[in-house]
Amino acid sequence: MLLIRQFVMEWKLYSRDRVALFWTFAFPMLMLLGFGTIFRAGSTPSLTLVVAGDVPGAQELLAALDKTPVKPLPLAAAEAEARWRKGDTAAQLEAGPAGPRLKVNNYLMAQGQMTAQIVQQASLALQVRQDGHEARFLPVALESPGHGHSENYAAFLLPGLLGMNLLSMGLFSVGMVNVSYREKGKFRRLAVTPLPKWIFLAGQVLHRLTVVFLQAGCMLAVGYFAFGIANQGSFLLLALIMALGSACFMSMGFALSGFARTSEGYAAISNAFFFPMMFLSGVYFTLDSAPRWMQQAVVALPLSPFLKILRAVFNDGTGLAGHGLGLVIVLAWTGGCFLLALKKFSWA
Repeated sequence: MLLIRQFVMEWKLYSRDRVALFWTFAFPMLMLLGFGTIFRAGSTPSLTLVVAGDVPGAQELLAALDKTPVKPLPLAAAEAEARWRKGDTAAQLEAGPAGPRLKVNNYLMAQGQMTAQIVQQASLALQVRQDGHEARFLPVALESPGHGHSENYAAFLLPGLLGMNLLSMGLFSVGMVNVSYREKGKFRRLAVTPLPKWIFLAGQVLHRLTVVFLQAGCMLAVGYFAFGIANQGSFLLLALIMALGSACFMSMGFALSGFARTSEGYAAISNAFFFPMMFLSGVYFTLDSAPRWMQQAVVALPLSPFLKILRAVFNDGTGLAGHGLGLVIVLAWTGGCFLLALKKFSWA
């Protein structure tokens, strides 16, 4: 009965904080809607190739680009140069000493490099046809490792946001709150009340768990109704993985809170863990182009293997086979942080 009352009280306190409610529920859904809409399935990036003046020998190449995503933009040489100097051009076709040449803006590599690759392919195909042969391209199948066929970036992003939400919940809603309670003397006052300490801590844990699953439910609903993406695996397994992630990151928050006496000090400590994991663990993008040592190093952080397991279930509909090492890493972080939290936790 005491535990239920403590749980209800935690929810009442939490529901009064509108800022926390916004960042917990509304912000992740806005992120999913925003990025999912920008990178919606079937959307093709706008790739413009500026053609600077009269480029000898470029007409056949431009005709070969007719059925590609690259759209030529013919401009006078002076206008093209002015556009280039302003930094508005990603890729430009211009006259070179031995024929047409490409110039790619190194500040706009994402668009410029993609444009250059398509133009190069069109040029090679044109040369093959001019030699009397037919250009043959390999068929490309776009699918996930589990043979899913969702082309929407939202399908990749949704599990990443679920993992980031668990990390935020553990480091900020758990760790920061406990440091604030200790800093304001709430723990000392609680120590002289008849309320058992385990009831207080269990009430916090249960409250955070319900927030996590409500938040996940809202995200799954947005993903399904806005983008048509859904969990491809077992919902029970998905819930168990989410519970494991909650335990891991809440343990981390409790453990880190034992190293700070003030909220300012805890903010510095928690951010030192939060930002590397948020940017390097595959929440928004993969590290395919990063150095090999960095790709291997981030696997040691709990969020990276956790997201791989979560995506294997959600996106691919697979089980835990092949993710034994990732599970061991997440469990090791959970156990280590829990033991450290027990050692460092203080009511004073």
